[in-house]
Amino acid sequence: MLALGEISYYILMNYDDFYEVLEQLENTVKIRLCGNEHPIFKAHFPTQPILPGFVHFDLIEKLFSLDIQTIKKAKFIEMILPNEELRYERKENSFKVFNAQKEVANFSIQTI
Repeated sequence: MLALGEISYYILMNYDDFYEVLEQLENTVKIRLCGNEHPIFKAHFPTQPILPGFVHFDLIEKLFSLDIQTIKKAKFIEMILPNEELRYERKENSFKVFNAQKEVANFSIQTI
């Protein structure tokens, strides 16, 4: 088992292996998260695996080839759990995140 400091280091060094791209269109990307064994899900609460909010911004940058300069608005509506499928929808610099049932987060950013 990794200590909390080791988890932070591990996350930074092994970040891309916690999701799989299922579908990628110009303004919509669908991904599937891995299981709760990945250290990313222990970043906030080691005994309650959830996806940390900061991860969304790295995903948006990677999936949509953007460089985020400023986060203008961030609203986290529901906890995101391991093994979930998420759909990121983009309209200009606004993003909505959905799981199978409903909207789970939305963001407004400024890019470089």
